[in-house]
Amino acid sequence: MKKLLSLLLIIFTISVNSVLADELGKTYKQEEYPESSKVAPINEEENLTMHGKVQNSLDVTLDDCIKFALGNNPRIQAAIQDVFASDTRIKQAWSNWFPQITFQTGYSRIRQLQFGSMMNRHLAYDYYTLGQISLSEMLYDFGLTQNQVTIRKLENQQYKMTLTETINDVICEVKNAYYNVLYTKEQKKVAEQMVERYDLFYRQAKAFYNAGTKPKVDLTIAQVNLSNSKLNLIEAENAVEISMAKLNNAMGMPYMNKYNIQDVLKFNPCNVTLDGAVEIAKESRPDFKLADIKTETARQNVQLAKKAWVPQLTAEGSFEIGGKSFTDNHGYNFGAYLNFPVINGMLIKSGLNEAKALHSKEIANAMNTHNNIYLEIQNAYYALKEKKHQIPVAEINVKQAKENYDLSFGRYRVGVGDPVELKEAQVQLQNAELQYYNTLFEYNCARANLEKAIGKNIVENQISLDLDPEKLKAENKKLKEQQKLANEEDKKLRKQDKKQLK
Repeated sequence: MKKLLSLLLIIFTISVNSVLADELGKTYKQEEYPESSKVAPINEEENLTMHGKVQNSLDVTLDDCIKFALGNNPRIQAAIQDVFASDTRIKQAWSNWFPQITFQTGYSRIRQLQFGSMMNRHLAYDYYTLGQISLSEMLYDFGLTQNQVTIRKLENQQYKMTLTETINDVICEVKNAYYNVLYTKEQKKVAEQMVERYDLFYRQAKAFYNAGTKPKVDLTIAQVNLSNSKLNLIEAENAVEISMAKLNNAMGMPYMNKYNIQDVLKFNPCNVTLDGAVEIAKESRPDFKLADIKTETARQNVQLAKKAWVPQLTAEGSFEIGGKSFTDNHGYNFGAYLNFPVINGMLIKSGLNEAKALHSKEIANAMNTHNNIYLEIQNAYYALKEKKHQIPVAEINVKQAKENYDLSFGRYRVGVGDPVELKEAQVQLQNAELQYYNTLFEYNCARANLEKAIGKNIVENQISLDLDPEKLKAENKKLKEQQKLANEEDKKLRKQDKKQLK
């Protein structure tokens, strides 16, 4: 009978403590933990005010940020101007086929030394030129201008490829900055949730302490944890502001007004194969094509160096009015000329050898670029694959940590739990949530880096990727054969040059 009464008394005590904890936990002295705005440093310039129209914040998505970057990023603007300048160089090269017109007028006083010495008298006279118009037209230069125009066109293609590459870099930078904003916003949410959880911990510990069922050390631990969580929240809020500033800078709009990000950090499925990514890169990656264009430009420079000695057929004509007075007499002349440049055999040979060496260099650089692109695709692909497999594991960790926290808080709520155990559960839940969002952030960044590596946005169910070793071997064999053919062509060109010089 005594045991039964003792058991009933224990159950009644626990129930009363729980009710008291619920009631006492709802009220606490706010002066102990005031709002941060009430303890903020006093601004000495309180009288400063801002005047102007208040506008609603914009709702922005990733596509909007990319559009802003394409229109405002200074790197893209500079690359566009390079394309415009290169286009004018093509016209400058074509200008050799256009006629050249010159006009001259003037007055001169002439005293001839030789005739004056022979005749023992000074011969001096005035010569007037009312106007002299000359016209010259290049008729044929044996393909020299055509070579120059071809080189300028290839250079124009290089600048266009560079523009495309710059756009891809900026888009990738904007995506990474955008995902970083989403990640910091999730960090802020986790920090806010931790403040709420530590606040519940503090209220519960305060209720137990006021009821006399828990020592003050529990209340002190709860107070310290709540203060630290508020500091972490302040850091998380500041991290959001910094990430927004980085995004604005990536868009080329560092002074942009406040705006709202509509998206949340989430998993975007991406089924890509390594072999398919390489094939897409060959068609879409700008620097893959740029390496081939540079090689062709170097080959055209070899052809141009071979024509350093060719003459130029030109027609010229002029009409002149002048003499002892401005209208004393007139004259004209016209004709066609075959003008040969100054021929220096050593200079021509050395220039040709230099052009051939640069051509061989560009062939090697092209192969190196292709290899680096393949390595970049591999790194981005395997990083994406790793993060893709980590996401479900991180999600399970969050669920387990949440369950552990609920059990720990439930145990502490009924008076049988330990504050250290509850704090560890809260820290584990916080770390699990942060790790989950960090994995999502790194996955999306890896996806953006892979899209940059292949030079094309990945659309779901559009590409599928599997590593095919046999196809990769065939690709490497093809590259080696191209290098071998290029070397043989270079040897033939050198033999022909030796024969011509002999």
